[in-house]
Amino acid sequence: MTETATHTTTAFTPPTRFAVPGRIEVAGEVAARWQPATLTEIRRETPRASTFRLAVPGWAGHLPGQHLMLRLTAEDGYTAQRHYSLASAPDDSGHVELTLDHVADGEVSGWFHRVARPGDRVEVRGPLSGFFAWPGDRPALLLGAGSGVVPLMSMVRHHRAWRLSGPLRMLVSARGPEDLIYARELGPETTPVFTRTAPAGTPVGRLAAAHLAPLLSEPPAGGWEAYVCGSNSFAEHASRLLVAAGQPVDRIRIERFG
Repeated sequence: MTETATHTTTAFTPPTRFAVPGRIEVAGEVAARWQPATLTEIRRETPRASTFRLAVPGWAGHLPGQHLMLRLTAEDGYTAQRHYSLASAPDDSGHVELTLDHVADGEVSGWFHRVARPGDRVEVRGPLSGFFAWPGDRPALLLGAGSGVVPLMSMVRHHRAWRLSGPLRMLVSARGPEDLIYARELGPETTPVFTRTAPAGTPVGRLAAAHLAPLLSEPPAGGWEAYVCGSNSFAEHASRLLVAAGQPVDRIRIERFG
């Protein structure tokens, strides 16, 4: 697996292997092991979402688009496990970041938002899933809604960190500017789509064919690899728009929740 970068140093490459074409996975022994993780930082992103930075000394590395499993254990031995997308770009810092919505009555997200403080310990296992991973070696067209932007932002951060030369564009849908996760970080590679409220002069409405047309009418050499992440309804809607605009079905990767 190779990456094109302008750094003079060698790019960080997680210990991965190709399983079958288009699927990437980390060696099973690493991904299957529960590891201790310590919460080191909490950053508010929106009124409902925060980023939680975890120190994981034994972390083997990941690829943008992968996720991990997180486990909480109560004093009485009760455990709760959830899958969460990785928001951070892969590096060798020994840290990973998760961005979580505060889900009403959410057992794990509720603990993170209401109880967790730096110094608290949890357990993690991963990274998991190779289908949605982006190795950085192909043009990437990213479509996300709400917290579906989380794994896509890992790709954006990776692209920036190593100044990868391949094209990357992102369309991200949010109810309004106050709900746009990572708003302070988004740059010219990103087009926000607001469905309920928007700044003056910005149209309000659902992701539409007109948003995709400029990108799909003149695709980069070799075409786009499309990554779609969001709720079931958004994933269906966005993938239908892509297919209608001529994007090959076998070059659309979908991760959905809810």
